[in-house]
Amino acid sequence: MWFIFALLSAIFAALTSILAKIGIEKVNSNLATAIRTMVVVVMAWGMVFLTHAEKGIFQISRKSWIFLILSGLATGASWLCYYKALQIGKASRVVPIDKLSVVFTLIMAFIFLHEEFTIKSLIGCILIGAGTLFMVL
Repeated sequence: MWFIFALLSAIFAALTSILAKIGIEKVNSNLATAIRTMVVVVMAWGMVFLTHAEKGIFQISRKSWIFLILSGLATGASWLCYYKALQIGKASRVVPIDKLSVVFTLIMAFIFLHEEFTIKSLIGCILIGAGTLFMVL
């Protein structure tokens, strides 16, 4: 089931890029990010209440709160940079560079989470990196 959700995530991310590129025309990138964020906030809290997950908010540990807040800050920084890049660059060039996050995630997962980094992972990272360079140069 994780694969289906991951695939849907990729499809929605692609739609996000195309819709954002169209919508950001003549709009300040920070304002566009804020509008997008408000929609995401409403949608996320809607799902929380729809699934009755709000009851679990008091069981969240301090450590989880800290890391979820840091993750939110990283997401905000990523979105602000992404929208600015999308506003001034071509979607076909911005998006592949943004997807280098896959390479960075694999490296950070190895360093910080001690996840396995195999020869297959290394080859994949090299191919993604080379493919990104090939697409944007």
